[in-house]
Amino acid sequence: MFRALEMAPADPIFHLNEAYAQDPNPSKINLSVGVYKDAAGHTPVFASVRRAEERILTAETTKKYVGIPGSREYADVVQALLFGPGHEILASKRAETAHTPGGTGALRVAADLIKRVSPEVRVWVSEPTWPNHANVFRAAGLAVETYPYFDSETNGLAFDRMLATIREIPEGDVVLLHGCCHNPTGIDPTPDQWVAVADALAERGLTPLVDFAYQGLAEGIREDAAGVLALCAPGRELLIANSFSKNFGLYNERVGALTVVASTQQDAEAAFSHVKKCIRSNYSNPPAHGAAIVTTVLRDPELRDEWEAEVDAMRNRINHMRRLLADTLAAKLPERDYGFIKAQRGMFSYSGLSPEQVDTLRNEYSIYMLGSGRMNVAGLTKETIQPLCQAIADVLGTTSL
Repeated sequence: MFRALEMAPADPIFHLNEAYAQDPNPSKINLSVGVYKDAAGHTPVFASVRRAEERILTAETTKKYVGIPGSREYADVVQALLFGPGHEILASKRAETAHTPGGTGALRVAADLIKRVSPEVRVWVSEPTWPNHANVFRAAGLAVETYPYFDSETNGLAFDRMLATIREIPEGDVVLLHGCCHNPTGIDPTPDQWVAVADALAERGLTPLVDFAYQGLAEGIREDAAGVLALCAPGRELLIANSFSKNFGLYNERVGALTVVASTQQDAEAAFSHVKKCIRSNYSNPPAHGAAIVTTVLRDPELRDEWEAEVDAMRNRINHMRRLLADTLAAKLPERDYGFIKAQRGMFSYSGLSPEQVDTLRNEYSIYMLGSGRMNVAGLTKETIQPLCQAIADVLGTTSL
């Protein structure tokens, strides 16, 4: 079976991480993988998470399976975090939530659901988007198209072209949107633009699928849900894939959720019956530990306050490093405008560097970032800002953007 196989292409992000690990340069810098690091360059365990785990381990009496969609308690805290207390969706019970193995697992279950109920539907993703989006949807047998998103001339959102394309997408298709902290650009629609997008989707009869992996890392827990809430007018349908890898630091626990919002409670229950079929034939049921952590933290007022403070500190550090990056680049390259970096949000910055310049940074300076020029701002420290910006200045002195 395997004798004639050729090697499959390596995943571009994890391949860079492997190359970084093998690089002997003591001054190497890794800005490729989307993992938060603190001021010391470590990926910490939240204090609220440690306290929650202590409670869970003390009280734990069994390792039995959880149900196919996970626990009801987990679904409740996820929905409260997404929509906020007292939202119409919660009151009308037109949402159902399944615990999935990370945000990627949520996207794959969503893809399987789409393929199961509307096999000819196409999924439209932003150009650019997270590289794995297309992989997930195509692996489920779905066709993938793109809509404009990034304006290379302004280093901002190509909103007019984005909206015009949405208004031409065939009825019934699915449009993937990033809830906040767009990966890879760091550029998000304004609240007014979100409303315009939501209205255009509804007018065209399109289903939004929101990838919501960074809640809390742009402006705040509730503020970052503005895009999701704009899509949630009464009677409208959508899918939400969210993750707790970043805002809880639970990367290796693989904690995510898929929430199906239908026009009525009856429709939501029917759709969710198909979600459970997709899960059963895929991984059967989810791992329990990470979801128990999230549930414990979000249901306990003291732990919830501690967690929100930790998310605030994370967001403030990322924004500080973003400003420091822009200011240091501007000082070294005064002829260039780096204000766009300050306007971006979340862990990533679309730097504007070309693939050739990125190769030079890696080969000559041991600085690792994606070929698109996306860098993980959350991976920077005060010690790495100067050598990074000096290397960029050196590269831009011999090449042009």
